[in-house]
Amino acid sequence: MNHPNLKDNLSVSALVEATIKTGQGTLSDTGALIINTGKFTGRSPKDRFVVEDSHTKDSVDWGDINIPFKAENFDALEKKMLDYAKTLDTVYVRDAYACASQKYRINVRVYTEQPWQNLFAYNMFLRPDGGNQKGLETDEWTIYAFPGCKADPKVHGTRQDNFSVINFAKKTIIIGGTAYTGEIKKGIFSVLNYVLPTQRNVLSMHCSANVGTKGDSALFFGLSGTGKTTLSNDPDRRLIGDDEHGWSEANVFNLEGGCYAKVIDLSEAKEPQIYKAIRYGAMLENIKLQEDGHTPDYKDSTITQNTRVSYPIYHIDNIMYNSRGDLPRNIFFLTCDSFGVLPPISKLTPAQAMYHFISGYTAKIAGTEAGITEPLASFSACFGSPFIPLHPTVYADMLGRKIKQASEDGSPINVWLVNTGWTGGGYGVGSRLELAFTRAMIKAAFDGSLAEASYRTDDFFGLSIPTTCPDVPNAILNPRDTWRNEEAYDRAALNLANLFHKNFEPFAEAASQEIIDAGPTAGR
Repeated sequence: MNHPNLKDNLSVSALVEATIKTGQGTLSDTGALIINTGKFTGRSPKDRFVVEDSHTKDSVDWGDINIPFKAENFDALEKKMLDYAKTLDTVYVRDAYACASQKYRINVRVYTEQPWQNLFAYNMFLRPDGGNQKGLETDEWTIYAFPGCKADPKVHGTRQDNFSVINFAKKTIIIGGTAYTGEIKKGIFSVLNYVLPTQRNVLSMHCSANVGTKGDSALFFGLSGTGKTTLSNDPDRRLIGDDEHGWSEANVFNLEGGCYAKVIDLSEAKEPQIYKAIRYGAMLENIKLQEDGHTPDYKDSTITQNTRVSYPIYHIDNIMYNSRGDLPRNIFFLTCDSFGVLPPISKLTPAQAMYHFISGYTAKIAGTEAGITEPLASFSACFGSPFIPLHPTVYADMLGRKIKQASEDGSPINVWLVNTGWTGGGYGVGSRLELAFTRAMIKAAFDGSLAEASYRTDDFFGLSIPTTCPDVPNAILNPRDTWRNEEAYDRAALNLANLFHKNFEPFAEAASQEIIDAGPTAGR
């Protein structure tokens, strides 16, 4: 890209200074930069497109998530963006890369309109070593992020004037009309979810990961509110990363170089790692200040419930500094079941693991959104459906092969379904499972105690439930026993089983019979 004033790879301090100088941000008393993303405070999934061409026509899973876009419309919109960039006094450039494995590294060059967008790219992507980064070979993927450039739907084929479009043939992402920085992060994640499985035999995953003192890696999958960040930030284990990872034949590696965490209702007591990471170099988005004009008010959701902070991973203590770990020995699928019918922990067979991976279940709590008066089931394929360009069964098949291979190699992988939600009844009747008990169950999985326990089979979901677990009351392990009215439990469990079946119907045609049979046993 040609521009008379390109600012290449500016330091964190220079980007912070530029943001404050232009009046677009302020420093809080934590040292973190506070910015406002404007009209868009979250991703706009209906305005995310993938160019349909010879590269993608027969491989992308087209539909409401991967919306096709004409190549000629992309070219016209890209030209408009580049022409728009020429009108700017300054364009900020960031050379970075994704994948903390040299073998699978994907280089990225990011062009942004605002200095704080460039700071976000510095925080979230992996940073090349060395102070002088100019001239670095980073021409594989290019991102143009110019919020001030808006599309004309009648001309460019967009839904409205904001857009995020991925072009695999040109290895380019264009983002305009929105300043929400998450579009940059998830754009490259979507790219990796296509490139890694199809071209590099690597399973890309929307999960957190950590490593124990003996080198045993663990993966934590889960949608928002299930405890993924909390449970993977373990003082006895080192964090590989909190959101995006690749699983190769040799290891597990982080795809990014930072964290992008929600901060609504954040406190040091609840999330000490995140709280302490909010210092100079971190960037808070859409946060109000308290009356003193300096202190972030994490309880204030006036702008959005989706308040965020981005920071480089080295702001977290107890991390794996190479962002890599050995092959996993334990995988946890976290769900916040507000119906209160799933067991606190259960062991999955390989087929069940694939079924629940495709399902990606959790349940929203009544009162969290307008109109929700009772628990609402939520399913997101592979625990990240908005970011997967391929059919979910592609990722599930890769997961199944890796689990099978590990068993054949004599290093079996345990897969656990963990309910961090309700027990003794659904939301409003039962109570939330205590975090201390969940941590104890995960610890028992790590130290092998659960592997030695006896199990019983659940009547509704076919899950294997341990009868004992160290430091956990036996009475809570079987959810049916925790309900005062067992018939009410049976009705709630059958209802949830039927919701699983209904959700899985679109995937059944591409799934094996073994995976289909691994679903809930009730309601068939």
